[in-house]
Amino acid sequence: MLRMTDIHITFNAGTATEVKALRGITTDINEGEFVTVIGSNGAGKSTLLSTVVGTVKPDTGSVYLDTDDVTDWSAAKRARHVGRVFQEPRLGTCSSLSIEENLALAAARGKNRGLRLALGKKGQKQMFAEHLEKLGLGLEHRMGTPIGALSGGQRQAVSLLMATLLPMKILVLDEHTAALDPSAAHKVLTLSAEIAQERKLTTLMVTHSMRDALAYGTRTLMMNAGQIVLDIKGEERSRLKVTDLLERFGRAAGTEIDDDQLMLT
Repeated sequence: MLRMTDIHITFNAGTATEVKALRGITTDINEGEFVTVIGSNGAGKSTLLSTVVGTVKPDTGSVYLDTDDVTDWSAAKRARHVGRVFQEPRLGTCSSLSIEENLALAAARGKNRGLRLALGKKGQKQMFAEHLEKLGLGLEHRMGTPIGALSGGQRQAVSLLMATLLPMKILVLDEHTAALDPSAAHKVLTLSAEIAQERKLTTLMVTHSMRDALAYGTRTLMMNAGQIVLDIKGEERSRLKVTDLLERFGRAAGTEIDDDQLMLT
């Protein structure tokens, strides 16, 4: 289980550009739960994910992974348990390295190994090919291709595979389809849901699409001004349409929210 307790984060405190990014976030996310996170720009969604990954440390509050207090753990230490896929397909991969080389580095995550040693592991190439085949993109036949030569959707699919290659507990998806065309976005979203379910991963997915927020996962958190203003799951969530969610978000946030503010798709 992932637990966040009274998380407060302020950027540029005491200056004219001070931003209260998170204000008292408290939530429990059960093992294997797939949570979509939605909110307008500046709501604190990416900061929330960064707090889980460990790239941002709370000013106050605690983060627990099962019974471990990981609040002071570095992102590198948490990488053994947490995988992240970024919005930009070029992040998290090395363009000049081949698909196989990128996967080898992902397989060595958290270990003090260079690329040569990572590639030298017996049977690893076959394992990579088997994982790539499951993506259904034919990339198992192109393992020597520089990853920079792939399309955005193909590259993001490999990034997703890299993030989940090792045994792990939490998958963080930070608007990971925002830079893709609709067809590629649908493919990557479907793969994300399949991998999360197959591996029983606790998953947090930030999206600007209310349609995707309801179509994927089992629970939706709605954020505004650094706070969780709605937490919907179960039968209540299954009955909601996009228009219902939009109305409830606006009511909970205390303001009118239109499609443009949430980039509704």
